[in-house]
Amino acid sequence: MKPNYVLFGPIRPLLSLAAALFLCSHGPAQGSPDAGAPAKKVVEKADDLPRHTYPVAKAPSLIVTDPDAFGALAAALGKDIRADLSAYDIKDRTTLQGFKSTMLSLALLDGDYAQAGKLVEELRALEEKPSKRATTAFVTAAWIRARLDGGAGPDFGARFQAEVERSVKLLDWDLVQNEIKSAKAGYEIRSQTLLVGTLQKEVDPAALKTGAVSADVARTIVAIRNQLVNFLPYKAQVVAALEGYVSAHSVVKPDRWTPRLVELDPADHATPVVVGIWDSGVDITIFNDRLATDPEGLHGHAFDLHSNPVPELIFPIAKFVQNVPELTGRLKGFIDLQASVDSPEASAVKKYMGELKPDQVSPTLEGLNIMADWAHGSHVSGIALAGNPFARLLVGRITFDYRLVPETPTVEQATKDAAAYLSMVGYFKQNNVRVVNMSWGGSLKDVETALEQNGAGGTAEERKALARKIFDIGRDGLLAALKTAPNILFVVAAGNSDNNVKFDEVIPSSFQLPNMITVGAVDQAGEETSFSSFGPMVNVHANGYEVESYIPGGQRLKLSGTSMASPQVTNLAAKLFALDAALTPEQARQLILDGCEKSGRVNLVSPKGSVALLRQKLAQGSK
Repeated sequence: MKPNYVLFGPIRPLLSLAAALFLCSHGPAQGSPDAGAPAKKVVEKADDLPRHTYPVAKAPSLIVTDPDAFGALAAALGKDIRADLSAYDIKDRTTLQGFKSTMLSLALLDGDYAQAGKLVEELRALEEKPSKRATTAFVTAAWIRARLDGGAGPDFGARFQAEVERSVKLLDWDLVQNEIKSAKAGYEIRSQTLLVGTLQKEVDPAALKTGAVSADVARTIVAIRNQLVNFLPYKAQVVAALEGYVSAHSVVKPDRWTPRLVELDPADHATPVVVGIWDSGVDITIFNDRLATDPEGLHGHAFDLHSNPVPELIFPIAKFVQNVPELTGRLKGFIDLQASVDSPEASAVKKYMGELKPDQVSPTLEGLNIMADWAHGSHVSGIALAGNPFARLLVGRITFDYRLVPETPTVEQATKDAAAYLSMVGYFKQNNVRVVNMSWGGSLKDVETALEQNGAGGTAEERKALARKIFDIGRDGLLAALKTAPNILFVVAAGNSDNNVKFDEVIPSSFQLPNMITVGAVDQAGEETSFSSFGPMVNVHANGYEVESYIPGGQRLKLSGTSMASPQVTNLAAKLFALDAALTPEQARQLILDGCEKSGRVNLVSPKGSVALLRQKLAQGSK
């Protein structure tokens, strides 16, 4: 099982249906207990939840705009929701939030505004991140108030905009600015063409092949119809209201991160340290004076999508696209939109997305995925090496599927992937790598979804079993490979799905090893980002919001994600190893933990603090 490339921050979440529509669940929510009902079955992990499927006689992209076909699907989905509510006690708040979001969409489509208002409050109560709690469903709440106050008359758009404006003015800008900017960007690029076009590519082929859709797809259809019917007609009003709020506030969050950083001086008494970047590949020409070299005279080890060894240490983008400069500009445009930066690239992206034709949806999204594969490893490397003249880069390239519908997962490919993991870790060991950055991951759900997207795996239960078999091969292979290298510290990105990595069985971030540390993302103020995954396996947090680094060719861009937070910790670990070559991975890990500042569930890394602890230890040892 090859983990999906899910950790790239600014673009994929912005464009994905799940993130854009706040549909993040694959399980039922809790209902009010019934004193006469049997005890509910406690659900401790996502795989324990039941699978439901629904017959479809036409393409989901048509169902979403057909009131009759949609009504039948929604009724069946609602029936299963009620049955599951009475049977299951789910302990995962992200799953509960996602399912309640589906219930909220159904209530809005049914015109049940009292129930919708109740669900908004339930969603907010489930949110643990302060900035997200303040902004959860705030546009929906404004929509409900506008409907209750004056119905759906011709002045509804103006009343809705006024409610949104009133709502955002009550928010604390210092707390919510990142979420408001992201929400604004999401509305600016969202369109019926984009939403329906993505359904056509990702969902229609398999649904027409099998004549059925899973509950996950059914919930996506519900969310999209809610957008098409209730919100997209008033897109301009929402954007205007949010733009007014953003424009009225020029103050950015205080920077608590940069003062925590530390640079090593070339004159320091330190030892060169080899840093492995296990990622999508690196443009090594950017780091010509910082490269490690293996006995063959090479600077890394690479595998293609099918885990075959290849010579290229960077994703061969020229084989897939010819318009790299144009796509680079588009990438920057999306990043600027996310940050509410009024740039020519941002204006061009808004214009391009506004004029998007149905047949352009798939190549547009896949082109951006290719850019992510191409740019990601170089960006991560720049963060990991910054401020450390003793760091030496060794590349480990893993390749990810950029297509909206990935290849069908198989046992055979999972077995090859597991062998490639062992080969890569062996390569790092043979070349004396001290710390490896792993800004990638995947989950059991990713495998099951890929099987469904390809119409493979049989019935829902058969697909579940096959997904488990494939996933376990990859998970066990990766874990076994990491265990063979106790002298390497592996630094892992938590993920960008705002989920519990333990509940959803995300690998590698759900692993627990003495020579591993998992990193969540905060912004420059040290506050947990809305996208950062969490859970008991997430050990520390580092800046992963709008971090500037290189992309291939040497251009610098600001990207966001736990992918950018993890190499901040890799950077620190490499400095610790440089200053004390005798450190074990466990000792370096402890120095990182001891230097952290705890605030709630955020355990904020302090490079300056950890280096000071090491220098103090070294000074005491020399006496």
